[in-house]
Amino acid sequence: MSLSNRSTLTQYLIEQRRRFPSASGDLNALLLEVALACKSIARAVAFGELGGVMGDPGVDAVQGGAVNVQGEVQKKLDVLSNDVFVRMNEWAGHLAGMASEEMEAPAQIPAPYPRGKYLLVFDPLDGSSNIDVNVSVGSVFSILRAPEDVIESGRDVVEADFLQPGAAQVAAGYAIYGPTTMLVLSVGNGVAGFTLHPNLGEFVLTHPDIQVPPDTREFAINASNSRFWEPPVKRYVDECLAGATGPRGKDFNMRWIASMVAEAHRILMRGGVFMYPRDTKDPSKPGRLRLLYEANPIGFIMEQAGGRASTGRQPVLGVKPTGLHQRIGLVFGSRHEVERIERYHHEPVKNDFNTPLFAERSLFRN
Repeated sequence: MSLSNRSTLTQYLIEQRRRFPSASGDLNALLLEVALACKSIARAVAFGELGGVMGDPGVDAVQGGAVNVQGEVQKKLDVLSNDVFVRMNEWAGHLAGMASEEMEAPAQIPAPYPRGKYLLVFDPLDGSSNIDVNVSVGSVFSILRAPEDVIESGRDVVEADFLQPGAAQVAAGYAIYGPTTMLVLSVGNGVAGFTLHPNLGEFVLTHPDIQVPPDTREFAINASNSRFWEPPVKRYVDECLAGATGPRGKDFNMRWIASMVAEAHRILMRGGVFMYPRDTKDPSKPGRLRLLYEANPIGFIMEQAGGRASTGRQPVLGVKPTGLHQRIGLVFGSRHEVERIERYHHEPVKNDFNTPLFAERSLFRN
């Protein structure tokens, strides 16, 4: 199959670089290394059980045991994917350091390799709890500029170097490993989607200017947590479930895949709103998703595609991180719906009607 008039990822990045004639090309080279890591992970995911990488690694297979810094049980592919990201991006001289969901502290660039001016933050395998049941999973990444003193001195990076708001991202993206492997990327000039050509082994531009529709009739939320939702979220979901006879005057569909990359991809392709909001389930955690390597990169992509990303109360890209593994509530997708949810968080609580799905004696109540 020929490429016809489609650009490869390399060609696309060259075109983007031409907007900045003085650019060194380091960012392009780094993004191509990230893409190569995603290709390698896609291959491992595609082999599944045949590749011997399914299931849990066991206590002795991972340094420190089979539970990561998040307190989550690691899958074999979590460990493999993290190692792929580190090994494929540490050597080329573009990075000053890396941080991952799977590592408690930042990863340093080994002494034999040169150091660069960027920081790479990533979730190597989002949705890995679904890998054994063959649901789409993915990798999420964010690129930041290293602080000037890191670049000038060449010192080891520390946690504080990564604590930059999402608005400071230079680029962000994700790969989704499903029926096809796609790389969705923003370098601050809109969002483009690339499909991995199975014969050529190249990411080919197939979705050149992705736009999130401002309106939608779909929402995604984990309904099993309904008893812990804050009133504004409960109000929004109740209104959607009331359908055409309720205050919204239209019917909604509810989705939940439990793989954020898959949820984000669906919304980019056809619109919708995703909610993993702050709730009262665990008061010590102001949300479930990690700010630096989940919320910020996905939020950056959504905003670049004309959507909106929020904590429910404020734009997520404006949040100043306080920790490498900080958790946060996240709402993203079609702009008008996210703005409505934000508005509900700033309005007095009211509940003018009931819906049977979440009534006191419903399926989702104790």
